[in-house]
Amino acid sequence: MNIQLRYVLLGLLLPVTDVSAFEFNGYLRAGVGYSDKGDTQSCFHLDGAVTKYRLGNECEQYGELTGTQKLYTFADGSNLAVKGTLALYQDFGKDKDFSGDNYAKWAEAYAMWNNISALNGANLWAGRRFYNRNDIHISDFYVWDESATGFGIDSFKYHGLSYSYSFSRKDSVFQEKAVNRHDFTIQDIPANQNAKIGVGLSYLEKTNDPASHSGAAVTVMHKQKIGNLNNTFSVQYGYGSGTGLGYTGDSTLSHKDKSWRVTEFFDSQFTENFSGQFEAVYQKDQRENSADDKTWYSIGARPVYAISPQFKLVGEVGLDAVKRDKTATLTKFTFAPTWSPKGKGFWDRPEIRLYYTYAVWNKEAQQQADLLSPDSTISSTGNFGTARHGSNFGLQIEYWW
Repeated sequence: MNIQLRYVLLGLLLPVTDVSAFEFNGYLRAGVGYSDKGDTQSCFHLDGAVTKYRLGNECEQYGELTGTQKLYTFADGSNLAVKGTLALYQDFGKDKDFSGDNYAKWAEAYAMWNNISALNGANLWAGRRFYNRNDIHISDFYVWDESATGFGIDSFKYHGLSYSYSFSRKDSVFQEKAVNRHDFTIQDIPANQNAKIGVGLSYLEKTNDPASHSGAAVTVMHKQKIGNLNNTFSVQYGYGSGTGLGYTGDSTLSHKDKSWRVTEFFDSQFTENFSGQFEAVYQKDQRENSADDKTWYSIGARPVYAISPQFKLVGEVGLDAVKRDKTATLTKFTFAPTWSPKGKGFWDRPEIRLYYTYAVWNKEAQQQADLLSPDSTISSTGNFGTARHGSNFGLQIEYWW
């Protein structure tokens, strides 16, 4: 037997201690809100927009409890572990007793073999996991997300680059129809100063449904650090079921159905007391049936100013516009005096916020909601009736650990 191979095998077979290490972390947002009509808060979201601006505009209680348990550590430093995340959700509902939809689901449940020396430090995994998630916090928008129920090899290092592959059947527990999906990703491609590029290719197979088609999507993401500013710019293209652009899209869409998206966002601690995040999104959906074409524009910002070590003034403004035959618009403003016992920074949590939110939308937005989403807040049968403006107020806590 080759001597080097013998040492690799011995390194894998000989255990060391420290297998009892358990890590626990989580996330929580919870609160109570009401509208200026006296009813339970109902949130503002423009039909056709992928996301909404979230400060003072979240109508649910949500939590994640995550545990990671190391099972076995080898002499080469690699280890076997399992990880699980329990997600808990309940929306405000139409009544003041919070009797809306609710669930408790395993958002993650997978096994992994980490830092395998024989694979250049790569990791093997199998199960359901959050994976390669790139999030714009102020709108909770996962621009590029390869979360999956499947298996894969993660972060195989070769010539300074990092390669990953995953096979999955579902993005998450909420995907109704299983689709065979292959994701191949290259990270850490050198770019300009203090910048790296990631490239991802997704291929989605057709299903047994005679109406289904295959699809594909490509993502190029540029990340750069400029002083205290963290900037992310991405370009995405997909066709068929790849029009999900980071998720599995509708498998009945053909190769003539296409989507493009350009995203720019950054956050920074500009000074000791002033921080914030900004985003801009452009997405064009071109369909074989031109009546289904639409273009989504979004721009928003959340500035944060700390007036003391534990007290912040937080604001948020966001504009969404969706163009079909005509352009529907929704603009949301929020002001939130915030207690933050951990510090002044944008990312410091917990935060306890007292918020006031005001939104205004145009006639086209209301007509589109009446036609496509009659239960929407901005429809003529919604919380604010035929008015095209409204406000909510409430108290919320957000915490991660």
